[in-house]
Amino acid sequence: MNSRQRRGVILLLLSVLCAFGAFAGVLSVISDVNSKVGPEVSAYRLKQNVSPYSDLSAAQFEKVSMPKRWLSDNAVTDLDEVNGKIAVTELKAGSLMQSDMMARSPELKPGEQEIAIMIDAATGVAGKIRPNDKVNIYATFEGERDGEAAQSKVIVSNAKVLDVGELTPLEPRRTDRNQATEAVPITFALNTLDTQRVAYAESFALHVRLALIAPGSDGTIRPGDRTYTLDKDK
Repeated sequence: MNSRQRRGVILLLLSVLCAFGAFAGVLSVISDVNSKVGPEVSAYRLKQNVSPYSDLSAAQFEKVSMPKRWLSDNAVTDLDEVNGKIAVTELKAGSLMQSDMMARSPELKPGEQEIAIMIDAATGVAGKIRPNDKVNIYATFEGERDGEAAQSKVIVSNAKVLDVGELTPLEPRRTDRNQATEAVPITFALNTLDTQRVAYAESFALHVRLALIAPGSDGTIRPGDRTYTLDKDK
């Protein structure tokens, strides 16, 4: 073997070694990427905006695959989790669904009925009342006879809120400048007697207002404290 042939063999061996080195480098990069990314799992992304307290359904989501290590622990990976749930806040299209973005839909207990009334948005709701909250419902009435004092009554105590609707503009009557210009439909779960009380108050009271009860507190009013007139402060 002459010198030219020896140089050719050496160059060939060097080429093979370089090829093996490059291949090992590629394998090393792939292994490093796999170790950082990890296995992929299914997650679910919203296809559309969802209003607060709206029912959730499988049709609102699209399936996407992404590395498991990039998902939060509370990410929804099974659409069965959204069955019977409602959105707890406004959800934007493109958001990955998480368990803390939804809550179980409120349900009626035996003997309860749903009733919805319009509540003055400024004085009765103020944006703080949410489904599952407990409230006391107050109503103010004019005196039944001339000279009788107006009264404020607790119509229902510990009323359970099922749903809070959308803000609705109202057209005030020309004869009533004090009428609310915006109201929100509030749905309650009540027994038959309390349902009748709320229906009566909505029809005949001057105003109906809600008082939010602190979580864990008992908002029950004693019988002697359910009616108030200015005479009690004299």
